[in-house]
Amino acid sequence: MARSNDQGEISQKGQSPPPLTLAQVARVAMREFVEFTGLDPAAMTGARPDGDGWSLLVDVTELERIPATSSVMATYRIDTDRSGHIVSYERLRRFSRNATDPS
Repeated sequence: MARSNDQGEISQKGQSPPPLTLAQVARVAMREFVEFTGLDPAAMTGARPDGDGWSLLVDVTELERIPATSSVMATYRIDTDRSGHIVSYERLRRFSRNATDPS
């Protein structure tokens, strides 16, 4: 007997469930990212479709310092499947919280 769920299984009527929204994908991915790394995402700074999934950019605080403007931040790229489950992630860069990108 077929059933439908968030992983894209076929429903009883033979139809795939509707695709998840970006917000739904991001919630699943952020929950898994915290579980894998122990890092708490500060902001999702980018998202784009990538094949059959998504590629997300997430900024996290890697090292809290006082004052907060001297904390060390990092940007991670998280690649997910279409259900938001992480298939890979990597740190792209580290920077001080008070740093800005060159124009």
